[in-house]
Amino acid sequence: MTTQTILMLASAGIVLLLGMAHLVFTFRGPKLLPRDRELVASMKSVSLVITRETTVWKAWLGFNASHSMAAILFGLVYGYLAVSHPAMFYSSLYLQAVGLLMLAGFLVLAKLYWFSVPFVGIAMALACYVASLLVARG
Repeated sequence: MTTQTILMLASAGIVLLLGMAHLVFTFRGPKLLPRDRELVASMKSVSLVITRETTVWKAWLGFNASHSMAAILFGLVYGYLAVSHPAMFYSSLYLQAVGLLMLAGFLVLAKLYWFSVPFVGIAMALACYVASLLVARG
């Protein structure tokens, strides 16, 4: 296995693990719950302005789950490309740019809205991703 493949697998693996952990935390345990229990009750009873078909709580769960799924998809697709189709991936500026922009976007969101663990994890994934591309360009 080449250095560029190992680096890309590290990048994909970090994002995959973050996404899987986030998905588990979305539906199990208290980690993604507000500390204020009254807020949870309010979220479960209040609808959004855009529609009365859902509550803030259901939207919260859905947004967290879909966010997790995006990270999982990134990890699975980019890990797969690195191992099964490296020539295609490393010759496609489009695929490289999409991955780079996705990780950069996650990093900005982590800095602005999240907390240190996902920020550090995504920063590490981005560093591995960029290193993989640089090694591939040789």
